[in-house]
Amino acid sequence: MLDNKKIADFIAGKRREAGMTQAEVAESLQVSFQAVSKWENGTLPNAEMLVELAKLLHVTVDEILAGQEKSAENFSYRKAGVDISYTDAMKKEMAVYLETDDKRMLNGFGPFASLYDIRFPEISDPVLVLKAEEPGSKQKLAMEYGYCESICHDMINHLVNDIAVMGAKPLAVLDTIVCGNAEKETVKSFVRGISEACRENECVLAGGETSIQPQVVEKGVYILTSSIAGILSKSAVIDGSAIQEGDAVLAVASNGLHTNGYSLVRMLMDKMPQMKLDKVEGKTFIEQIMKPHTPYYKAIKKINDRVHGMAHITGGGIEGNLCRIIPDGLCARIELPKVRTLPVFGYIKRMGNIEDEEMLSTFNCGVGLVIVVSQEEKDMVMECVGAFYDCYEIGCMVPGQKKVAFQGRMQFE
Repeated sequence: MLDNKKIADFIAGKRREAGMTQAEVAESLQVSFQAVSKWENGTLPNAEMLVELAKLLHVTVDEILAGQEKSAENFSYRKAGVDISYTDAMKKEMAVYLETDDKRMLNGFGPFASLYDIRFPEISDPVLVLKAEEPGSKQKLAMEYGYCESICHDMINHLVNDIAVMGAKPLAVLDTIVCGNAEKETVKSFVRGISEACRENECVLAGGETSIQPQVVEKGVYILTSSIAGILSKSAVIDGSAIQEGDAVLAVASNGLHTNGYSLVRMLMDKMPQMKLDKVEGKTFIEQIMKPHTPYYKAIKKINDRVHGMAHITGGGIEGNLCRIIPDGLCARIELPKVRTLPVFGYIKRMGNIEDEEMLSTFNCGVGLVIVVSQEEKDMVMECVGAFYDCYEIGCMVPGQKKVAFQGRMQFE
């Protein structure tokens, strides 16, 4: 309902703001002085005159009828989805997970960037080994089924494994958490999980970034990434160049899917939802596939000077990763019947009616790491690594143009 008194006061006030008398308004609009006086005493102008009066007073018709100017919308970063004070408080709570007794960390929480002392007098001709990683679509399942901290171990273990197979000692990790909105407990669980995984791999979480992007990422969605710096002597780099004909090819067991093949698994679960609760070796399928990626650094760090090459088996399977370290003219002949696959892979194969070739190129099929070593060092390496994980021989190096050749068929349970 219109408030005529409020409208009249508004017209009079805007006229005075414009520095005009009632007579000047009347002259501009070609109406009588009495008409303008009536408007300012509660009589409404007709529709046509409202439009002209609004133009003259530099307001809108709606503002005249409301008896007030529309207030400018109060925009803020908080309204856009980012609460700086909340974010700052959250970061302070996360600072505890960045605490370390590593003397190489020269500063703590707060500075613009992390400082790390890279003097290594015990390493001659030092080389930095750099790597970035993210846990792929497994993180979507992690959020859905409550494996927030577990997925952080996946990411860090994968990251460290990638540099450890080159002979590097892991030093420091930087993480990035991108989200649509930052739920404090969720973000804290991520940072806690990343920090714990770093300690378990004998490195440090040096810092990172929590990036809240409400216009880019949907609310409740989190995207994790991380990067690592490792170090080793240039002469100690393990790149496969030392591999020779006759060397043994050893498999080191995985504990399941690790962080690869999840797009295919999610597609199967969408088509067959009952899979989620099916039991595989006494655990639900979800429990089986959400096991954290196996960390191999502690198992292999003492054999770096004994091996000729190591391959972390991730996307692409045994062939797609082992081929990266085989010198030209040599071939890793793998006897598939010797591979000790895991029941979870047999279950996936049956449920999806998946061909052997597809399984081998998508999943690790029970082999998380491959080590190429001389026959003389083979037993020592198997004993050393075997103290941590199942380690056994699956093939040998022979002359050939194809880097990896499979013989026989894998036995899926």
